Amino acid sequence: MSIDAAPRPAATQRDAAARAVGVVKVYGRGQTEVRALDGIDVEFGAGRLTAIMGPSGSGKSTLLHCMAGLDAVTSGKVFIGDTDLTSLNDRELTVLRRDRIGFVFQAFNLVPTLTAQENITLPLALGGRPVDGEWLDGLVRALHLGDRLRHRPSELSGGQQQRVAAARAMITRPELIFADEPTGNLDSRTATELLEMTRAAVDGFGQSVVMVTHDARAASYADRVVFLADGRIVSEVAHPTMAGILDELKRLGS
Repeated sequence: MSIDAAPRPAATQRDAAARAVGVVKVYGRGQTEVRALDGIDVEFGAGRLTAIMGPSGSGKSTLLHCMAGLDAVTSGKVFIGDTDLTSLNDRELTVLRRDRIGFVFQAFNLVPTLTAQENITLPLALGGRPVDGEWLDGLVRALHLGDRLRHRPSELSGGQQQRVAAARAMITRPELIFADEPTGNLDSRTATELLEMTRAAVDGFGQSVVMVTHDARAASYADRVVFLADGRIVSEVAHPTMAGILDELKRLGS
């Protein structure tokens, strides 16, 4: 993937793109109480691809949603860069998510009445910001969407829809992209294309990505894998291989 218009962020890999400090998330009360996150302390490095893995119900997606400001924590603090999300009001959170964070979800979440190009540029339209044509063209070339820009989501394959979602996540040049099972609905070839694009975005211009996945192959593209169980971080693997990830999942009983 080559995006000629991409500036390289000032952050180094030693910086934290995001971090959680003592994060607890509780749903329900009394006998129905569920402690989805139980005192999470974690940093996600800038210019890195970090995968989050763990058994079903371990808190993976809850952690991602709390880190992205989509769900409020019960206690603790969440930071994007130096900004404490827990100190922001609803309007400030909305602006931060729109301008500084990109999202890629398993369900794509495209607007069915908009064309592919309109879906890609939607975050800019919502923020009243102009479209950088050179940057848009670079994303379109990198994601092979040039002949699909006028098509609506119903006219696109699953892989094409996911590439549109990826372009939408990157159009604002966000500090951080959160991806929740981004390959879950994709065939093997399309999943590989998306993972290679994500890896190239990290390596090529310092994009920071945090990805929840159950797929060891997808996680093997990461610089680091963090493992959750019962709402707690139980281990992590740096420079992961697929074999090493599978061994760790087996050890954790996933």
